Amino acid sequence: MKNRITGRSAFLALLKDEGITHLFGNPGTTELPIMHALKDHPDLTYVMAMQESLVVAIADGFSRASGKLVACNVHVAPGLGNAMGSLFNAKFTGTPMILTAGQQEQGHGLMEPVLYGPLVQMAEPLVKWAVEVTRLEDLPRIVRRAAKIATTPPTGPVFISLPGDILNSEAGIELGRSTRVDTRVRPSDEALQALVARILKAQRPVIVTGDEIVKSDALLEAAQLAETLGAPAFQCSTPYGAQFLSESPCFMGALTRLQKQVRETLAPYDLMIVLGADPLRMSVYSEIDPLPDGLPIVQVGLVDWDLAKNYGAEIVLKADVKETLRALLPALKSAGGAALESRAKQDIASLAAKNWSAKRKTVIEQISKAKDKSPIDPDWLALQLVEAMPDNAILVDEGLTSARQVGSLRAHRDRYGYHALASGGIGWGLPASVGVSLANPDRPVVCFSGDGSSMYSIQSLWTAANHKLPLTFVIVNNGGYRIIKQRLLAFHGDDHYVGMDFVDPAVDFTGMAKSMGLEAMRVTEPGELKSAFTSAFSRPGTKLIEVVVSNAVN
Repeated sequence: MKNRITGRSAFLALLKDEGITHLFGNPGTTELPIMHALKDHPDLTYVMAMQESLVVAIADGFSRASGKLVACNVHVAPGLGNAMGSLFNAKFTGTPMILTAGQQEQGHGLMEPVLYGPLVQMAEPLVKWAVEVTRLEDLPRIVRRAAKIATTPPTGPVFISLPGDILNSEAGIELGRSTRVDTRVRPSDEALQALVARILKAQRPVIVTGDEIVKSDALLEAAQLAETLGAPAFQCSTPYGAQFLSESPCFMGALTRLQKQVRETLAPYDLMIVLGADPLRMSVYSEIDPLPDGLPIVQVGLVDWDLAKNYGAEIVLKADVKETLRALLPALKSAGGAALESRAKQDIASLAAKNWSAKRKTVIEQISKAKDKSPIDPDWLALQLVEAMPDNAILVDEGLTSARQVGSLRAHRDRYGYHALASGGIGWGLPASVGVSLANPDRPVVCFSGDGSSMYSIQSLWTAANHKLPLTFVIVNNGGYRIIKQRLLAFHGDDHYVGMDFVDPAVDFTGMAKSMGLEAMRVTEPGELKSAFTSAFSRPGTKLIEVVVSNAVN
């Protein structure tokens, strides 16, 4: 006899068996069966956020900071609609996520009751797979398949619609077993030797790395490749994670999203080695192509959509970055011999005056000239924040214009130490930092956010306070959408900023934070920054520091 179990309890049991420890959600009527079943699963932590976009963003942050599968449950059609912006972010970053929504009971949905909508069709453009459960007996197979699809590279979110009658019914069913597909594959011997030969043929190779460095835990191996070749290394033009060890002598920083600048940066090289990246993803249109004419490319990665997506490549290997580098490094050293070692030493020495570490010193000197400016200079704020943060702290960065120098100031030393906005859909930072903190309870977390971004998701403060997280929010208050002002002026020569200010009335972030249970303070003078940060980072609890900075556009 199979054990009889309700759909709601089976669903939670299946999630737990797939490794889920936290269920992120915002409950509605169609989710009540799940809420009812939670009392029988006390080992599953429910994390409530006050709007569905925050639910998905918190789960996204948890996954990005842990590398684990996450699950979140939102309300029927309007709730899924609310979640779509954050789901877009999760799709962009390939976050392994099971997103579910309660659905009206089968049959009742045919009558189009209030809140009803075609959930599967709504979710499909942003997920790897979308399905509605129509029989309780199919629920285990669907959840197991969803977990397998979400975690198999290219990883990404999946969606399951859960009708109320499925959750409330009972049947004798087998829950099956969890499956993970091991994709840590390396190239064939022939392909590896071809790659070795092509790389050694180049006189001036350059390395560009992306998010698969984080996902495959290949930070050390990527740095070793650069140092073996004496090749400069850049993070790709969307450096939203710790995609290279900053203090490696070969690290030069991140490519920008300015086509002319990227083209000039890459012009001196005769081979671009792309590791786990869409290397030249731009933002605003330009007539100039970022890839110099004739620059050949070799590329390694598991996200096949990104392989030679926009530019043809001489060699493309669909393989795990870390496993490929583990095989490539000894092969290069063996084939290159003493000549490669000697050349690499010379090339590394030539990079010393212009690598990330050297540039950092110059940036600090420049920023320090503004240390006494009032209102506070945003770059000085960023420097004070970076210098005050504990060594083991994790930084969640959505400071946009105020954080422009963060990548030049704070070293990447581990793959989970830095997380930034990837897709450009603002409002991600505050809720993501809640998820990052939940995933790393033993590490302090700092969220650096602009005031405009924070107002998309300010309710996240309550969830952080509710869970008493070791999380400090730093909100940069310049009274408006500075980045949009900059672009209006740059692209159109127009300084008539309509709809870009929120100063009448001004937004009181300190007051809002206190109303949601946080310790909060406001800093207006540059000399107050160091003591404010040092004090906040030395004490437990969830805090917010509002920093009023210059509202100058440039």
